[in-house]
Amino acid sequence: MVLIKHRLQQLLKLPLPELEISECTLCSAYFPKPTSDTTIQGVGDFLDLEKLCVLGRGNHGIVYKVRHGPTLAIYALKIIQQDTNEAHLSHETEILNCIDSPFVVKCHGIFEPRAGEKAILMEYMDAGTLDAMFKANGPFSETSLAHIAYQVLNGLKYLHEHNIVHLDIKPSNLLVSKDMKVKIADFGVSKIVHGIGSKAATNYHNMCEGTHAYMSPERLDSHTFGSGYVYAGDVWSLGVTLLELYVGHFPFFPAGKRPSNWMELVLVICFGELPSFPKEASEEFKSFIKCCLEKEPSKRWTVSQLLSHPYVCLGENLGK
Repeated sequence: MVLIKHRLQQLLKLPLPELEISECTLCSAYFPKPTSDTTIQGVGDFLDLEKLCVLGRGNHGIVYKVRHGPTLAIYALKIIQQDTNEAHLSHETEILNCIDSPFVVKCHGIFEPRAGEKAILMEYMDAGTLDAMFKANGPFSETSLAHIAYQVLNGLKYLHEHNIVHLDIKPSNLLVSKDMKVKIADFGVSKIVHGIGSKAATNYHNMCEGTHAYMSPERLDSHTFGSGYVYAGDVWSLGVTLLELYVGHFPFFPAGKRPSNWMELVLVICFGELPSFPKEASEEFKSFIKCCLEKEPSKRWTVSQLLSHPYVCLGENLGK
């Protein structure tokens, strides 16, 4: 235990949300003139983008709701301050440039408005995030979560098949439309994986980036739980996310309780018991969550296996 504590002290810090979504914050109307002449297909001039409000702020940038003047089309625009020491920035733009799935937020273009900045123009999801929806309306029903699980799993299947691991699945990174289409967003800490299969390799030391509360045991303590199953961490994060949206609070602690420090959080996730379920939870839902929250990554179900789970099949039928 002393060795584990020492390793964790080297790797971890208190978990903080990567992106907090709040009510639209009014801001100044237009962006400063870009230093480059970069343009985006469908958007002829960067100066035609009018800022409407701030959608969210995080360590990796600010997301604005913007309107394209000539067409009146609405987009989301993420502005990132570049740091040459932050390799994840190049990964995010590289990933967004090559993905195309109905279950992943669409990128319309990437450009440099000023020296030291990156701007990512993305589709706007008119209902915000699952986190915002939860805060406004309370916990989700099992039926709604089955439909959400089906969509997120399809998004993860697409990413994993294209050698991309997201590494930060959580309610605030799952965007939603008013007709309940759900899409994966925010690839700020995502990685491009080298190799094929569930044990494909990547730099596991860098996989501690993200939101620690949603990290799997092997990401928090790879010495104990292994470091080969890089895609399995996304499945764990999805399980935590769905259970949180169901019970109405972070599931590894009682309602209203927060970890007093990062060590308490990590010990509970890595070595504590599986969170308890409300008595009204169905056997199908409990089975699905247990398949996601298997501590041993080699025993955790894969995305493809979960898509055939009876609980997820319910969500698939809802989408037809």
